[in-house]
Amino acid sequence: MIVVTGATGNVGRPLVRALVEAGEQVTAVSRRISAQDIPAGTTRHHQADLTEPARLEPALDGAKALFLLTSGDFMGAGGDLGAVLDVVRGSGVRRVVLLSSQGVGTGDHPSLLEDAVKASGLEWTMLRPGGFHSNALQWADLVRARREVAAPFGDTALPTVDPADIAEVAAAALREPGHAGEMYELTGPAPVTPRQQTAAIEAALGEAVRFVELTRAQAREHMLRTMPEPVVESTLDMLGAPPEALRRVSPDVERVLGRPARSFADWAGRNAGAFK
Repeated sequence: MIVVTGATGNVGRPLVRALVEAGEQVTAVSRRISAQDIPAGTTRHHQADLTEPARLEPALDGAKALFLLTSGDFMGAGGDLGAVLDVVRGSGVRRVVLLSSQGVGTGDHPSLLEDAVKASGLEWTMLRPGGFHSNALQWADLVRARREVAAPFGDTALPTVDPADIAEVAAAALREPGHAGEMYELTGPAPVTPRQQTAAIEAALGEAVRFVELTRAQAREHMLRTMPEPVVESTLDMLGAPPEALRRVSPDVERVLGRPARSFADWAGRNAGAFK
């Protein structure tokens, strides 16, 4: 049995599907989940919030490995990953794969979650993805309404990664030997700019999509509607002048999966329906 937390998200959903297709028994865990949220063949589903570690315990019965994904507000909500890992270890699980972030490796994000996993005594693998191809879904409403994308820093390129590739690497780390103690940095096959992403969406739709470059001030005003000011400022700093470490293409997806990482254009083609 393999337990997948965050099972209804961008990574968790394709991970559950990949594990089921590989013949694994899977327990899908999320804060809000029902049978309609999981693929056919999933062994069971369980509702739990990691800020209440004891609620995870029933899902771990008989499990050999755990995919661990915390929500963006986990720490702010008082989450204690050490307490979660105590429950995991006590259940008999021996392997954990943590979805971390590329920013931990560059020092831009705190390492608290990774530190807790390393201190747990469990066999661990860290996944450190960069930005997701699927972040482009934030443009979907505007593309549908006006065939337009609006974003700052139109010619700044970052090697965003397909969530499906993250899921496949996670599945390998959960199922196969040889991944213990590894830290995989996960990127796409090449840096891509917002202007190039717009062109890929345009090609996927077969209709013209206009790119509108926002000023930093305009982007800041928009982002403040949904994000705290310090997060907005640090995000804009990173997008406007990303360090070389965040621009670098990593070979780890290909090293684990034996094939190149999927491009943004590939993702756009598979997800064109979201923009129609």
